[in-house]
Amino acid sequence: NRAQEVRNVVGAIRKKFPDQARTHTRVYRPWGSFTVLETQPTHVVKRIEVLPGGKLSLQSHNHRSEHWTVVQGTAEVWCDNERVMLEENHSIFISQGRRHRLANPGEIPLIVIEVQTGDRLDENDITRYEDAYGRC
Repeated sequence: NRAQEVRNVVGAIRKKFPDQARTHTRVYRPWGSFTVLETQPTHVVKRIEVLPGGKLSLQSHNHRSEHWTVVQGTAEVWCDNERVMLEENHSIFISQGRRHRLANPGEIPLIVIEVQTGDRLDENDITRYEDAYGRC
């Protein structure tokens, strides 16, 4: 029985790479996916891929701000009641507490690099107001 050997290997990986063992690097959502590139106490860096026609929920965060930089495609960003279109190599800052949404109106995948900063950097710091995929 090699099950104990597998448990030992998993235990060793958890000790050496605790962040990676706790969360999957790439997480799939109905609108696309995100990949966690770096996790530190002061910030989290993600690569967000939004499929053509996809959009994230209208949401806010109480404990973090987000910086978004478009690296591929065109982003439609709603921040409070303001609509901003961002092309490649353009960015926007979303301060904590502001209602915001990211959408891909284009025909190719939208790729955004997100840098989160704040005093709580986890996926539970989210309030959803509207969601096209029934997650409110």
